[in-house]
Amino acid sequence: MNYFLRKMGFYVVALWAALTLNFAIPRLLPGNPVDILLAKLQQRGGTVTPETREAYALLLGGDDSQPLWNQYVDYLNNLVHGDLGVSVSYYPAQVTDVIAQSLPWTVVLVGIATVMAAVLGVTLGAFVGWKPGTWLDSLIPATTLLAAVPYFWLALILAYVLARVLGWFPLQGGYDVVLDPGWNAEFIGSAIHYGALPALTIVLASVGGWLLGMRNMMVSTLSEDYVITAEAKGLSPRTVLRSYASRNAVLPSVAGFAISLGFVVSGSVITEQVFSYPGIGGRLLGAVTNNDYALMQGLFLVITLAVLGANLVVDLLYGLIDPRTRARS
Repeated sequence: MNYFLRKMGFYVVALWAALTLNFAIPRLLPGNPVDILLAKLQQRGGTVTPETREAYALLLGGDDSQPLWNQYVDYLNNLVHGDLGVSVSYYPAQVTDVIAQSLPWTVVLVGIATVMAAVLGVTLGAFVGWKPGTWLDSLIPATTLLAAVPYFWLALILAYVLARVLGWFPLQGGYDVVLDPGWNAEFIGSAIHYGALPALTIVLASVGGWLLGMRNMMVSTLSEDYVITAEAKGLSPRTVLRSYASRNAVLPSVAGFAISLGFVVSGSVITEQVFSYPGIGGRLLGAVTNNDYALMQGLFLVITLAVLGANLVVDLLYGLIDPRTRARS
């Protein structure tokens, strides 16, 4: 019980530190979202007065003329009440609405692609590590090369070959624009068709890391005493592989998988930009470009909660799966 309480206490402190950084980092960037919004107002022929500026500052989440400490207190108070402010980039939309519209696209796309890459990489890595030095080792340089290729370059190649030349997939977008979004077979089929190519990019770029990590752990695990003992008992190779070698070798991959799921929320900014996919990546890039404090803070908050939550789950599961973790702690 003390182990779990210490972990919970650590993550509470980590959450507070992350929220503080989330407040500070956007304010260290040059520019001001209020001035950006007022510049747009002037371009449309509007008149800007001190009262107008103060009203817009309050609308965007607080008066930036106040001391930084007061802004910080207001920021925490708004978080407690679920108020993330108004987005400059998508004014007058609320940040919560912008995130709610984009988050499901990224979670489905990157989530499914991450699960597929992890399962495929770990499975192949287990077999490659079980028979080191065979032809299966040729998978390592091929997948490692794909992992080393820049995301945007791989995405552009796949877009050109599979979408432009062969015409197998749509080139851009998240679904056919003539369809109305909804939970019906036609729209879901269109979303799957449009998301297949971005998902393939993520899988190809990620599977090499999973395969190499699992393969190296398998090679190390095969020299352990319990594996040698299992083989000496005359157990079948399949049983040794499944119940002894891979079961222990996969533990670091489980931790990596949980952390990867935490980063699913942040999405793949470059891939989403290449394919004009309506996910979190485009929203995050737009928020940084327009100095949209509220949207940046909202996106960073969601990403932070996802990553901390994934790490917490991993720590708690490790404590249950491997009692040695609790003993060392």
